[in-house]
Amino acid sequence: MKILLFGASGMVGQGVLRECLLDPDVQSVLSIVRSPTGQQHPKLRELVHADFFDYSAIERELTGCDACFFSLGITSAGMTEQQYYHVTYDLTMEAAQTLARLNPGMTFIYVSGAGTDSSESGRTMWARVKGKTENALLHLPFKVAYMFRPGVIQPLHGITSKTKLYRIFYTVAKPIFPLLKAVFPRQITTTEQLGRAMLQVAKRGYPTPILESRDINTL
Repeated sequence: MKILLFGASGMVGQGVLRECLLDPDVQSVLSIVRSPTGQQHPKLRELVHADFFDYSAIERELTGCDACFFSLGITSAGMTEQQYYHVTYDLTMEAAQTLARLNPGMTFIYVSGAGTDSSESGRTMWARVKGKTENALLHLPFKVAYMFRPGVIQPLHGITSKTKLYRIFYTVAKPIFPLLKAVFPRQITTTEQLGRAMLQVAKRGYPTPILESRDINTL
C-alpha cells in the first residue's frame, strides 16, 4: 500500500507516520511538507512544497497512491471565521479536489475532531467550518472517504504538539491520563491508536463514513 500524507510535522501526523512506517503492509509513504523534517526511513520520501493552495507543479508526484491521510489542522483560537475557513476548508479542498482528479481509486481519510457540526449551522465556529469541510469531502469522487473525529488525543512515543498551549496541557495531564482513560474511555485515544485505526480503515474500510472516538478506539 502506498500512502500520501499531509501534516506529518503535527502531533497527529507524527503518530500516523510512525504507524505507517511500522506497518508491513505499507510499501511507501510520500509526505508533503513545507519544510524538511529531517526524519529518514527507507519507506519515507518527503516532498517539499511551499504552496498548499496550488499543486499544479507537483501533480505528477501525486499519482499512484492507494490512500491519503490528511491531518493538517490549526487551532481556531484568535482567528476570525473567514481566516479559519481559508486555512481549513479552502486549503483542504484544494488538495482533495486535485487528488480526486488524479487518483479516483484513492481512499481519503480526513482528521477532523469531536464535536464537528455536520449541519454547518451550529453556534461553534470551528465546528461549522469542519462540518462543511467534511460534507464537501464526502461528495468528491474518491473511491471512498472517511472522516475521523478523535476527542482528546494522548501523544505517545515522544510525539509532541506544535501548539504551545497543547504542549502545556499534555505535560500537565500526562500523570492523570490513565485515570482519564478509565473514566472516559470513549473520549480519549492515543496517537498510536489513531494511526493504527486509519491504517485499518484504509485497508479494510468501515461501515460508516464518520468515525467518532469510540469507533477509533475499537479498531
